[in-house]
Amino acid sequence: MLDTIFSPLYSSTDQITASTYFICSLVSLVLGAVIAWAASVKSRQSKSFSLALLLIPVIVQMVIMLVNDNVGAGVAVMGAFSLVRFRSAPGSAKEIVSIFLAMATGLATAKGYLTLAALFVIIVCLIMVLSNFVHFKEKDDFVRELRITIPEDLNYAHEFDDLFKHYTNSSKLLNVKTTNMGSLYKLTYEIELKNEDDVQKFIDDIRCRNGNLEISILMPAVNERVL
Repeated sequence: MLDTIFSPLYSSTDQITASTYFICSLVSLVLGAVIAWAASVKSRQSKSFSLALLLIPVIVQMVIMLVNDNVGAGVAVMGAFSLVRFRSAPGSAKEIVSIFLAMATGLATAKGYLTLAALFVIIVCLIMVLSNFVHFKEKDDFVRELRITIPEDLNYAHEFDDLFKHYTNSSKLLNVKTTNMGSLYKLTYEIELKNEDDVQKFIDDIRCRNGNLEISILMPAVNERVL
């Protein structure tokens, strides 16, 4: 039973007919739409990228059908695909995975493995969608940018060391800037909090040291991870 489910629509020795081509193309487009939808869940995707995910499976399918059983042509096609990486802007890890998923889907439908391609897309897309609703605490989730304003007569070099030791796992002074005609200093630290619930206590303790001047704890600038 399972062998028949995973059997290809046609063998490599069979001539590709019009009906076979249209069936494979329709499945590629449907699976491409599923991939584009899964990649867009809780993510900002441009219209052009969603369109690319929709069309990549059917495009790859067409190319593979044309070079079927031709090793030389297959190598040339793979070389052309590798050039696409250098002609496009760096993408996030999720975008790269989506593109490879679309390409693998096109390869499967081109060889006639329509059921296998459908199951593959459903499983991977389900994992992609569920991962958006599961949040794993990472070290970066506790990294913050701390900005402290202090009077000019306060020796900031070691003034906050005990507070940093108590409330943070690590701290690093990034920037020192004078303000208000040199009567105040603005310090910028990168810190890793031990516990997010202690932020208010942390700020209150700093206020006792800096004369109740301005203090802010911010999320660091988001640099999207790219491959």
